[in-house]
Amino acid sequence: MSVLVTGGARSGKSSFAERLCMQHSSEAWYVATAQAYDDEMRERIAMHQHQREASGYLWHTTEEPIHLPALISRMGEGHTGTSAPTILVDCLTLWLTNVLLAHEHDEKQVLQAHLDALVEAIRTYPGLLVLVTNEVGDGIVPEYALGRKYRDLAGVLNQRIAAICGEVFLVTVGIAIELKSKEYRL
Repeated sequence: MSVLVTGGARSGKSSFAERLCMQHSSEAWYVATAQAYDDEMRERIAMHQHQREASGYLWHTTEEPIHLPALISRMGEGHTGTSAPTILVDCLTLWLTNVLLAHEHDEKQVLQAHLDALVEAIRTYPGLLVLVTNEVGDGIVPEYALGRKYRDLAGVLNQRIAAICGEVFLVTVGIAIELKSKEYRL
């Protein structure tokens, strides 16, 4: 089963996602999509690593900034639901940033192919897959074209992933609310 955890910056998404993994299995893979381009980001990454180590839970960490669909597919190969490793991906919007910057000048279809591949990898993963993403569409309209493109792609990505996940949590002020069970359907 796949679970999407969304919310604003510093809302408690990652902490909730980590606790969710801890509740469901004795160990998990932590797939980090962030790239440390500056000191501030290196400090954030180190803080998250320290928190995971201090938890006493068995985390296996790997970094995958761009080829996330292939990694998820590889990790699910040959497994059934109970034998597949639990995976936490943190986070999809950083992955999208990496893909967008790598393919900024490519045709729209190239970006769409990356999104399609991720959706398919998530849809077919046989085990528990917890995905963290940012809700970026609640703010102001970005001033620059690339920012607007990113915001729009993030909205599309989040909607597509939410549609295939068994549970979707919105985390705000450290409180998680499961949305799919409360969804109003027309």
